[in-house]
Amino acid sequence: MIDVIVAGGGPTGMMLAAELRLHGVGVVVLEKDAAPPPFVRALGLHIRSVEVMDQRGLLERFLEHGKQYKAGGFFAGIAKPWPDGLDTAHEYILGVPQTVTDRLLAEHAAEAGADIRRGAELVGLRQDDDGVTVLQADGTELRARYLVGCDGGRSTVRKLLGIGFPGEPSRTETLLGEMAVTATPEAVAEVVTRVRETQKRFGLGPVGDGMYRVVVPADGVAADRSVPPTLDEFRRQLLATAGTDFGVHSPRWTSRFGDATRQAERYRDGRVLLAGDAAHVHPPVGGQGLNLGIQDAFNLGWKLAAQIRGWAPDDLLDTYHAERHPVAAAVLDLTRAQMQLLATEPGPQAVRRLLDELMDIPEVNRHLMARIGAIHLRYDLGADDDLVGRRLRDLPLKNGRLYELLRTGRGLLLDRTGRLSAGGWADRVDHVTESGDEPAVPAVLLRPDGHVAWAGDDQEDLDAHLTRWFGRRRT
Repeated sequence: MIDVIVAGGGPTGMMLAAELRLHGVGVVVLEKDAAPPPFVRALGLHIRSVEVMDQRGLLERFLEHGKQYKAGGFFAGIAKPWPDGLDTAHEYILGVPQTVTDRLLAEHAAEAGADIRRGAELVGLRQDDDGVTVLQADGTELRARYLVGCDGGRSTVRKLLGIGFPGEPSRTETLLGEMAVTATPEAVAEVVTRVRETQKRFGLGPVGDGMYRVVVPADGVAADRSVPPTLDEFRRQLLATAGTDFGVHSPRWTSRFGDATRQAERYRDGRVLLAGDAAHVHPPVGGQGLNLGIQDAFNLGWKLAAQIRGWAPDDLLDTYHAERHPVAAAVLDLTRAQMQLLATEPGPQAVRRLLDELMDIPEVNRHLMARIGAIHLRYDLGADDDLVGRRLRDLPLKNGRLYELLRTGRGLLLDRTGRLSAGGWADRVDHVTESGDEPAVPAVLLRPDGHVAWAGDDQEDLDAHLTRWFGRRRT
């Protein structure tokens, strides 16, 4: 029997597969497409995702293919300077096309030992007390202890489970594609600058090889968004929006996306879980979708691995929904707010002007960027200490950096007292004594995802939290 089947080979599925393999869990990834999609939807990694890559030793690979930006404008396209004082060692957005992110995470999962099967489509499932049976489109069946649906907004896994997906349908639609233009770069830049003063859902930008990434509002909402828009549709909408079609021709690919905002009612049904777009969809404004999925996988991976390996506390796997469902709900609200601010009607534009003024206050600008970058969040772990539930930024230590110590995927006791112990959990938790000034508490217990599970200096209290997050003590 397979340990875990991951349905969907996008960034969420590949990140999850690699996280599971880090703990020796057997993983099969089923991806219905024979090859990764050629189009670029997401354009980069936000701060928390950059931190995640650093915590797993992947950041150098991404830096080779990306570009670091310290630019504002990520919240509803309101142009403000990059805020000072963000609580991170990675104060930048990493611009990297999703095609590159897909490839790097797939390579990482394969190197970790995941069995990646492309052209393999899940069409049915049934579960019992011992596992999940998956039916594939070719008629063959696979049996696994757990199944995770990372298969996108139209998730087959979610639909087969009958999990509700409440929210709002698309009210607007946007065309997206890569194509050549006959207009000069200077003419393109002049028109884009002028039009974007009022229409933020529009843009043309060079992507190399003489091609441009074209984004333009559609005329209504298509009955079937899986049908790509035609070149003539792009020409009509460019003329309507910008007064010129820029001489677009020779499209490399075209697509369309809406602003539907939905969230799964639950992320777990027995031995089946949901992650990424299968669990939540929202407009791409702010660029949080891919990042949210990667962070879902980072939260789920070690918990599901603990369940498979037999040391998970009874309710550990349920904390995945308890922690990540509120996070996605907050992201959905953030994108709803931004979509309102992108509207061209007088009311939303008045609110936009007001927020533009408020963002001149450094604390407001910093708060919004921290929310976009997902470094603000604190999981509710039932503690009064404000540090508990938060992730720590990377810290310099006497023997390296904090994030380097987290690359094993194990828990970490960072101890400034020199008298605490995690001995009964040494197979799951590393113990490092540290004499530096940070963090400004005697000791912290970090989960494998870098979030603080406990802070203090009392051994008995520490033991209780080690048991809470890492299971029973072993003698």
